[in-house]
Amino acid sequence: MARRYGGAHSPTPPEGTPAPSPWDGKRRSRIGARVNALFVAPVPLLVTAFFQPPAGLLADLAAFFVLMLAAWMTREGLRAQEAFEARAAARRPALPRKMLGAALTGAGLALAGLPDPVAAAIFAVLGVALHLGAFGLDPLRDKRAGGADDYQTDRVLRAVDGGEAHLAAMRASAAALGDPEVARRVEGFAATARRLFRQVEADPRELPASRRWLGVYLLGARDATEAYARLAARAPAPQAREDYLAFIDDLGHGFAQRTETLLLDDRADMDIEIDVLRDRLAREGVLADGRRTTTGD
Repeated sequence: MARRYGGAHSPTPPEGTPAPSPWDGKRRSRIGARVNALFVAPVPLLVTAFFQPPAGLLADLAAFFVLMLAAWMTREGLRAQEAFEARAAARRPALPRKMLGAALTGAGLALAGLPDPVAAAIFAVLGVALHLGAFGLDPLRDKRAGGADDYQTDRVLRAVDGGEAHLAAMRASAAALGDPEVARRVEGFAATARRLFRQVEADPRELPASRRWLGVYLLGARDATEAYARLAARAPAPQAREDYLAFIDDLGHGFAQRTETLLLDDRADMDIEIDVLRDRLAREGVLADGRRTTTGD
């Protein structure tokens, strides 16, 4: 009878090995106190607005809503930048949200400085400058996959984006069930699958060998998750739950093994390149320590 092999150096974990943590490979978010402060700072305008004449009331209320929009836009820009930086290959954000947030911050502060045009101009310039100094610019260039050309990078990005869409659908179906264990297993599987995504992004030559994993297998996992969610929503199904969890674990082991295989292939390619280079150096009379052998004149 066939058995899954496992061990310290096996890509397939042994029986009883806990599922990968969904936090693997993730970094602490930079969306924190600075961004939250942007939502708090405009609040005094709501108080002062009602002690102004009608024109001042309108200007302060407009400034409040513009600054709140700027805060929201900045937060979304930081989220987009974190997603961009987490990937080895990515397209730049289509909408430069952080820079738009800076412009809205300047506009909101200018409204708050009215009716004095000089104060409004000073507030606008300071607001834009401080915003850009605190949060920076949006990514302005696409991140290419492993130094590949635009065509290869586009192929990798389409494949990875399709895989991310399948994972997002799986997570949504699992979350709708309200079963913490199912959600945890799906998150662990997503973390394992993303390690394969990052490996393909780093070396686009591995896309053909991994296309089935990023497409067919993830599509099947998405369909199985949605089918189980529909079944569990109608009535408790303990056996179906166990079968689904076993399926997710097996598929996660398969993705981990596939990623390990790609890494081993990369190591083998590196060893071949090193051996070839050593042979060339030996033929040219150069020793491993960088000295040249002496020959008779």
